[in-house]
Amino acid sequence: MSRALLAFAALTLAAGIAHADEGMWLPNDFPAGKVKAAYGFEPDAAWLDHARLAAIRLANGCSASLVSAGGLVATNHHCVRECLTQISHKGDDTAASGFLAASPAEEKRCTATEANRLLEITNVTDRIRKATEGKTAAAFAAALKAETAAITQACAGGDEHLRCDVVTLFRGGRYDLYKYRRYQDVRLVFAPEDAIADFGGDPDNFEFPRFDLDVGFLRIWDNGKPLDSKDGYFHFAEGEPLPGEVVFTVGNPGSTERLDTVAQIEEERNVDLPRRALYLAEERGILTEFTRRGPEQRRVGEASLLGVENSLKALRGEWQALSEPGLLAAKRVAEAALRAKVAADPDLAKSSGSAWDEIDAALARHRAVSDRAFALLGTERGASRLLNHALTLVRAPVEQAKPDGERLEEYSNARFPALRQRLLAEVPISADLETVTLGYWLGKLREILGPDDPAVHKLLGTQSPEQLAAALVKGTKLGDAGLRRKLLEGGEAALHGSADPMIAFARLVDAEARPVRRQIEDDYDAPLDDAGGKIARAEFALYGNSAYPDATFTLRISYGAVEGWDEAGKSIPPLTRFSGLFDRTTGADPFRLPDRWVAAKDSLTASTVFDFATTNDIVGGNSGSPVIDRKGDVLGLAFDGNFKSLGGDFGYDPAVNRSVVVSAVAIREALAKIYGATALLDELGTATH
Repeated sequence: MSRALLAFAALTLAAGIAHADEGMWLPNDFPAGKVKAAYGFEPDAAWLDHARLAAIRLANGCSASLVSAGGLVATNHHCVRECLTQISHKGDDTAASGFLAASPAEEKRCTATEANRLLEITNVTDRIRKATEGKTAAAFAAALKAETAAITQACAGGDEHLRCDVVTLFRGGRYDLYKYRRYQDVRLVFAPEDAIADFGGDPDNFEFPRFDLDVGFLRIWDNGKPLDSKDGYFHFAEGEPLPGEVVFTVGNPGSTERLDTVAQIEEERNVDLPRRALYLAEERGILTEFTRRGPEQRRVGEASLLGVENSLKALRGEWQALSEPGLLAAKRVAEAALRAKVAADPDLAKSSGSAWDEIDAALARHRAVSDRAFALLGTERGASRLLNHALTLVRAPVEQAKPDGERLEEYSNARFPALRQRLLAEVPISADLETVTLGYWLGKLREILGPDDPAVHKLLGTQSPEQLAAALVKGTKLGDAGLRRKLLEGGEAALHGSADPMIAFARLVDAEARPVRRQIEDDYDAPLDDAGGKIARAEFALYGNSAYPDATFTLRISYGAVEGWDEAGKSIPPLTRFSGLFDRTTGADPFRLPDRWVAAKDSLTASTVFDFATTNDIVGGNSGSPVIDRKGDVLGLAFDGNFKSLGGDFGYDPAVNRSVVVSAVAIREALAKIYGATALLDELGTATH
């Protein structure tokens, strides 16, 4: 880590404040004065409200934005890739060839996609604090879930078009209620070919310069017609981004761990990151071999492989950041200073002094069960779509019979509609791919727990992982969405009458996984929330509320500038242009251009800005975020970060952390000169107000 970051991190962590362009700021607590001091522009309440209404969160973990009055949504290509796979079939790989709907009638429904639009945010900290006061461990967890359920039920009022979430901020120091309008009719409008959307592939991932047209357009439909979004959408800019220009990223960063204690970060570095990386490294090899078997295997497996490659490289960057001494050294200094201040204040010592020891104790309890949790809860990470469907069907009647505040969180009234949509979506499932991924998970389960573990005996019996996976996938009928609907609506009675082997296997998995999950929630998650809240309240008392909370896949606004950086004595410019794309192409994957791009080379303006870098603070979940200027016009869509930004889960270095953005002008020119998308261009309109 650079000396600049060491000094910066020490100051930031000790003072509880953010400097430079750091920060994933809450829209209802945005530091407009800091932006004015740095860039001479102060976003007002109307500007922030407009940004909130125009922003869209996709339930698949991506961000997006409304860019027309008719519900048109801009996001990244890799955020619509699942939809492209859905509408593809053998002999017709839509992800490879691209898609363009000439009119709304030709738009293809993305049956598993949900879009959320944030309507309002309310602070509910006092209610949560009152409900959990004096409670610890399991009692704290139960009280938190019960009060959360009461708050969200009152918010939604039984309307499934609304989604209400109580969001934990500042490690439990604050709780906000987010009220969304939920849309489950989302349709694909445009996506370019894989070869240009992911030009450079894994070798260029988290690198810069980049030359990717990572864009996809969706449309939200409401009551059978395109959404009327005149009340809030961004104009798509026509001008190019300029070096030094202030820009804002409006999106939903997934998660960060910048407020964790030293002990938590060390556990992440020493145990969690290496374990996940080893799992993904083996999975990448298996998926790579699978996709090389033939064109059909590549079509159905490419998205999974890209996802694993992306996650693996991200973990490598995080581990590298934590392996350098600077970040942890700064964290230790700041933590020691905070603990000393807490100990010196009798009131704070009483209310918060034990928090660090409570976290250490929770980590020790988690360590004893973490291998088992990692192995058994692998299904939650997506080891098999068919098994996930079976688990949803098995768990749904059990959970829905409970009060909302006692259910597993994904079966709560707030979250189950999204889970149900994915369960009932008519998405093709490849039996060959399922057999490979399920077999891999079963093999890792046996490896981690050992062949003599009772759960391994119970789940595998006398079969090898590969044999069991093949038998389950061959025997199940759960690839049929109609059958899944019948079983869901029929409840426990229908499930008891089912002879489907995947249903029977899911019951065995659930019986083993459920106690482990409950143990994690009660003995680890709840104590961390409780102790983290104590630390946060001490920080508020000592330093004030001038910081931003860790990311929670909720709406945040970051600010920064179009700017390159220096690396190894070399200056990296912030802009790439169409000319650089053609210089970089080799004709072979992953540096092969689609034929239509090769044919259109002479019609493109070589100097058009293609991708650009900014100092905006983003992490995973920001994919598809609009990058807007001070007028609120979309200059581009964030789709990546540079390798130096991969430590962003734990800290931000203003000297080298950069986000990577595909420019609006490049998107416009490609739509006009390569894809002939005149109707789409007309809808995007001009950027004049």
